[in-house]
Amino acid sequence: MVFSSQTFLFVFFPIVLLLYAIAPRKARNLVLLLASMLFYLWGGGWFIGWLLVSIMGNWGFGHFACKARESERTKALKRIVGLSVVFNIGILGWFKYANFFVDQINTVAAAIDYQGMNWTPILLPIGISFFTFQANSYVFDIAKGEGKALKNPLDFALYVSLFPQLIAGPIVRYHQVATQLVSRAFSTDDVAAGLNRFALGLCKKVLIADSVSPIANAAFSNSAHLTTDDAWLGILAYTIQIYFDFSGYSDMAIGLGRMFGFRFPENFKHPYSSASMTEFWRRWHVTLSEWFRDYVYFPLGGSLGSKLLTYRNLILVFLLTGFWHGANWTFICWGIYHGFWLIFDRIFNKGVKQGKRPTGIKLVFFRFGTLLLVMIGWIVFRAENLTDAFAYYHALFGGNTGYFSTALLRLVTPQAAIALTVGSLVFFAPRKYALGPIIENSESKIASILRYLLVLVALPFTIMLIINGTFSPFLYFQF
Repeated sequence: MVFSSQTFLFVFFPIVLLLYAIAPRKARNLVLLLASMLFYLWGGGWFIGWLLVSIMGNWGFGHFACKARESERTKALKRIVGLSVVFNIGILGWFKYANFFVDQINTVAAAIDYQGMNWTPILLPIGISFFTFQANSYVFDIAKGEGKALKNPLDFALYVSLFPQLIAGPIVRYHQVATQLVSRAFSTDDVAAGLNRFALGLCKKVLIADSVSPIANAAFSNSAHLTTDDAWLGILAYTIQIYFDFSGYSDMAIGLGRMFGFRFPENFKHPYSSASMTEFWRRWHVTLSEWFRDYVYFPLGGSLGSKLLTYRNLILVFLLTGFWHGANWTFICWGIYHGFWLIFDRIFNKGVKQGKRPTGIKLVFFRFGTLLLVMIGWIVFRAENLTDAFAYYHALFGGNTGYFSTALLRLVTPQAAIALTVGSLVFFAPRKYALGPIIENSESKIASILRYLLVLVALPFTIMLIINGTFSPFLYFQF
């Protein structure tokens, strides 16, 4: 069930919000839990069984980790944490990476004229990358003393399966919502603020991301025959699409959470305003970046060791970040690509190390250069395979001369042209400009005007498109 679908907007969400509002305080978690299970069952079918396995397993690990920490049994605590990692990575690895590794084995076997493995491809449960990381953070936070185990397993089940961010994040770590899971308020002010934030995300998804997606899809499905003009138009469209699609989902998730009394962390902080790749990863998919930073990079030693060890840690973290996104060499290359540029920043960009930012013309140059590097990286991220990625790079850098093709220009409808123009404004917006929090929380006159424009102009047009449109899943559903 997609947030931008008629079923969710006009049936599921209103009913759940009404039941939550009239339910006794003690029953509200149960209402949300049942709604979340129905939400996952609707889209994930019987894969809900694996969600329940993850919930039960991690609740147990959290219980034992809390006992071990309270009794100061350090070795036992480490074993419990280690087992939880094996448990969670085992589930994630089986469903997400088994097909990939079997394919590699069979490729090698074919190359040496040896019979490969007979294998029936495994289907991927939706949202498994997100709920697995979120569940494991529960055990990590308890082990670090940043929270105590939840006594009621239903409260923990709600933490893992809460439908606003179950499928595509933000990845909410346990210590961020521990108290909210057992005690939170419900108010009309929160509902109003949450609705504004949800509406913003819905408009970003439908009006911008969905409008430019046909251009990006057409370009990447025909990379071998693109002209250079086509290639640049296609990557511009995808750069806009992935940001407005994913940040739109995050806005909707944050808004939904606010309506039910939760405060989810921000997941995007104007990433296309970054002046370095290091800064980009402090602003893009923030909850994933912080998860890897706190649970992988720091335990590896972070930047406390030698320069070579720091570079090793960065490459390992971004290799894992890429692989987290999907079992494909394209994602591995994308992760290594970003890891390389973060190492480059540490070696040559002294401002990054000192926490400083360039100013004036230098800032413009650095912002443009970072945006260009990000766009170039999106190609291998979006391509189906490395062959298609290389073909796209070949076209992008002048390999196929020529003007825009007729087939691609036909997709630049007036609606798509407006979406490309409006979407491109995010490249030039001030660094501190964050539309989501402004729409949700600010009481300024500008915020009030923006809310009126959102509710009276953008939202009605969005609803009209949804009623007349077709199913459009979010890009990060595949991860």
